Amino acid sequence: MMSCQGQKQSIEKLKPSIITETVVHDTDDPAIWINPKDASKSIIIGTDKDTDGGLYAFDLNGKIINKVPGLKRPNNVDIEYGFILNGKKVDIAAVTERETNKVKLYSLPELKEVGEFSVFDGETERGPMGISMYKNPETGKIYAIVGRKSGPKDGYLWQYELSEKNGTMIGTIVRKFGKYSGLKEIESIAVDDQMGYIYYSDEQFGVHQYFADPSKGNEELLVFGKGDFTSDVEGISIYPVSKNTGYILVSNQQNDTFNVYLREAPSKGRIAEIPVSTSESDGSEVTAVNLGPKFPKGVFVAMSNGRVFHLYDWRLVEERIKAAQKTAGQ
Repeated sequence: MMSCQGQKQSIEKLKPSIITETVVHDTDDPAIWINPKDASKSIIIGTDKDTDGGLYAFDLNGKIINKVPGLKRPNNVDIEYGFILNGKKVDIAAVTERETNKVKLYSLPELKEVGEFSVFDGETERGPMGISMYKNPETGKIYAIVGRKSGPKDGYLWQYELSEKNGTMIGTIVRKFGKYSGLKEIESIAVDDQMGYIYYSDEQFGVHQYFADPSKGNEELLVFGKGDFTSDVEGISIYPVSKNTGYILVSNQQNDTFNVYLREAPSKGRIAEIPVSTSESDGSEVTAVNLGPKFPKGVFVAMSNGRVFHLYDWRLVEERIKAAQKTAGQ
């Protein structure tokens, strides 16, 4: 039987350390750029989803430090490191711009546009939403995996290899893959670069797992999380504890909780459900990097209604996971 204290801890909502300044319209998805010179000066990048939307940069105190205005419904954003552009290594933020059917590419940390490419060309169902970047640790090739507002029962996601052309970045289609239940839509996509997996949320169905490397084929490896969600299966974040262990956190959007699975064995099922202070969170990101005294084991960032992002100290998240595991073991 759970102790009163254990019950209280499992019900009490996690409080964010920081809530960002508000954007103009509607926060949707965050990413985290780690500053290589000083991790405490790392930046949260986030989208403001609207016809007159934008891409924002926040410091770790939640202050807006930069923005790209005038984007046409920017949906999701993701980051990858070390693309060689004009002979120099550049870190990249890739953003889906739904109303123009494009992915836009920006250098970090300055958010200078360095390229764009059209997605889902020739399809009747386009409207890009989800995006995740993948860097193959062996080849160094960088890819963008893009989802859309609606799509076919198979081939819902398209994967583009990024390259340089005339001093600018472009994307070339390398594969079309990914099953879809047909129940609602697919938005959140996450890639585990180290382990080589893509995960994506099929909103009222579950989380699908595929190989990230196109040469490994398009066979579905796993579906997990079925029956664990009130309604929409949403934002996915991967927290590494070691090279091949850790946690996968998936937003249980209508329940204002995050379901937690083992990175090394998601098929074992949910190991914890963590109530958070976000409202209707559909986008999230996490890092395990020491970001200074406030976030020594990393930060978990989640969007919330109210035009903001919440920043949670990972230590508090980890505490809840371990308490749930301990209770389950008793």
